[in-house]
Amino acid sequence: MRTPDAVPPLEDITGARQELTVVLPVRLRQAPPWPEGPFPFELGTRRTDAPTRATYFAPASARALYGAPGRPRRWHLPLDTKHDGLHLLGLELLRAATARDPEHALAVLHFHAERPLLPVLRALAGRRPATPDEPPAELTGPLDPAVLLDGVADVQDPTAPFAIARPYTIAFLSPKPEHTPTLRTGPEGELPATADHWLWQLASRSTPQDFPLAPETAREQLKDTVRISADWSALVLRQGAAFLGHRPDTGEGDFYEFGALHSRTVYLDALLLGSLQRDHIDELTDELSDVFTSGRRLARRVARLERSIALFRSGYWRQHLTAHGPANELLLAFQNQHRLPARFNEILAEAADYSRLVQTQESQQISGALGVLTILGLPLGTALGILQVLDDHSVSHLLLALALSIAATAAALTTRYGRLVLSSLRGRERGE
Repeated sequence: MRTPDAVPPLEDITGARQELTVVLPVRLRQAPPWPEGPFPFELGTRRTDAPTRATYFAPASARALYGAPGRPRRWHLPLDTKHDGLHLLGLELLRAATARDPEHALAVLHFHAERPLLPVLRALAGRRPATPDEPPAELTGPLDPAVLLDGVADVQDPTAPFAIARPYTIAFLSPKPEHTPTLRTGPEGELPATADHWLWQLASRSTPQDFPLAPETAREQLKDTVRISADWSALVLRQGAAFLGHRPDTGEGDFYEFGALHSRTVYLDALLLGSLQRDHIDELTDELSDVFTSGRRLARRVARLERSIALFRSGYWRQHLTAHGPANELLLAFQNQHRLPARFNEILAEAADYSRLVQTQESQQISGALGVLTILGLPLGTALGILQVLDDHSVSHLLLALALSIAATAAALTTRYGRLVLSSLRGRERGE
């Protein structure tokens, strides 16, 4: 039983500052009639529009996230909607088209949470409500994404390609003085173990009852924790990320205003780039599985696959995202959670094997063609050479020589060598 002065569990706590970003896959019907660029949050004189954010990223990454002049990829719409303890500030659309799914996009919803944050995250994760007071399992009413995006985009069926089982969430929570489980013992003091447990709950969208973290594997589960500074930490998991403060939030003008801004702008964009990479690697994996669906045009399929890999590497595959350290660490953590480096290396290795196979088949076909020329030309050349040596100009003898050379060629093609030549010319092995 809890004592009266004990800190309540995280699911009962409302932080001093609570921000929530929800990312979900959609199918884009048309370019929305909204302002271009990412949502331009403002803090004092700072405005986080596309030119400002692009300074944090390499040019190729910036083009993937924000587009280029004349080729927009991102739009935003400011809103002011409150419902069920959530305040919707606005939404964004990021075109995430791939070769096989040109309508694929990501919708980004920006919320301020005015009630305990963990129950909201649990609801978005589709977990069973712990109490009757918890919010419904989906965003409903005026916050329903299908309503917000009506006429612009369709929310994808979770079973569709590239869809994730539940919306990806990015939570930010700064503590109050009484939230001792996450507070350092002084500016340079150690973090209590409960701080990372809170961080895990926010990122995994679960309570200890939903997912008890085993002590034997806790270190491995928390290995991707990013210590941004002494003030706050971040954790990236497969279905969510979280930012948690480690000193009390003093309110307006506090550093956490800047931290919250970064969590829903630059750090959000790092995770969005990871999502784009994951979707393209999913498509490359699917393309690999289609290489042998037809016995014909293998060379063309492999060439198309190699081109897709080259386009992905030049436009999306970045592990060094920016000179801004935490954004790089967040992207690497996302990639590790989805095994993207290992999966891409496997794709490269498999594509190289297919390329060698195509080269081998082409060499066999060339050898087969030369063998056919040899089989066809040798008897005929021999016959004509004999007639020339004998100085025989008889038409009947010439026709007889041609007939004999054709018969010799047909006989040669029935031999084991002849069959191998024809098989090589067809690009098939003898046993097929």
